[in-house]
Amino acid sequence: MTDTIRPVRIDSWLWAIRIYKTRSAATTACRAGHVRVNGDRTKAAQTVKPGDEVRVRIAGFDRILTVRQTLSKRVGAPIAATAYEDRTPPREPTAMLAVRDRGAGRPTKRERREIDKLRGRDE
Repeated sequence: MTDTIRPVRIDSWLWAIRIYKTRSAATTACRAGHVRVNGDRTKAAQTVKPGDEVRVRIAGFDRILTVRQTLSKRVGAPIAATAYEDRTPPREPTAMLAVRDRGAGRPTKRERREIDKLRGRDE
């Protein structure tokens, strides 16, 4: 089923472990420079082996993965989760901003209370 020692293309591995929905999306990410292997920008055809560190930029955030097992075919999610170690630091919660439509007038009492609650000024 899987060969854990053989080096595998990075785009194929990212697709197999379900980071990207399609292999062409993984290839596009490599071409755009969103994938790094051991700190270096990579092409889609570069191979990875167990022990390599892979950084993938998705939605503006980096995911740091360490290769445990090389997979060339897409597998189920539980098996895919064992093929890598996720070393991504936890994200800090982002502050929500109160945004009102321009020209909407003064906020109502209820809207003002909600804005104060978002800003942490609730009593």
